[in-house]
Amino acid sequence: MSSPEAETGAEPPAGPDQVLPAVAPQLRALRRRAALTLEAAARTAGLSPAHLSRLETGQRQPSLPMLLTLARVYGTTVSELLGETVADRDAVVRGAAMEPTAAGGWTYYQAGAPGRGMQALRVHVPHGSQGDIVRVHPGEEWLYVLKGRLRLRLGDTAHRLGPGDSAHFDSLTPHRIAAQDADGVELLFVHTLLQSPTATLCLGPVTGDTP
Repeated sequence: MSSPEAETGAEPPAGPDQVLPAVAPQLRALRRRAALTLEAAARTAGLSPAHLSRLETGQRQPSLPMLLTLARVYGTTVSELLGETVADRDAVVRGAAMEPTAAGGWTYYQAGAPGRGMQALRVHVPHGSQGDIVRVHPGEEWLYVLKGRLRLRLGDTAHRLGPGDSAHFDSLTPHRIAAQDADGVELLFVHTLLQSPTATLCLGPVTGDTP
């Protein structure tokens, strides 16, 4: 199975409608806080130093899976990578306070407090976005379909999920997520974020049909 570097070609250069302004400086600051050189951090994340440098300077937009990878490498959370403060961790998150973030074609909303062992997201997965990416990483994932239909492949088994259906699985099981309908699919998504500098995320496009 290929490394995150295989996803490089799928990440478009950052444009006016794609820029995540807080990400680039945070990536560099958190790498330095972790006392990692550009080369060491890139090697651990399965990237080339040049690609990581482009992410840190805003020339490339990281996908959500790539943010998960770098969060694990730096021993932090996606929320902190996005520049969100972690001082106030209220138990309640109001819908009006959820700010959308675009990453790798997906749109997601933080549905839980930052800086915790689990991260809760509300996610919109467009049709045709990242459906060929295989994900393998430590932890667990739970997802619940709010709207639309989801194609989920766990190992060699394909599943079709509709509104009200859910899945809970070990993230070390190779998995792919894709929207079945043209309008995409809306999910509630909870995952454990293992804050270990040695944890890695294996990503790679696969050939053939999506699940």
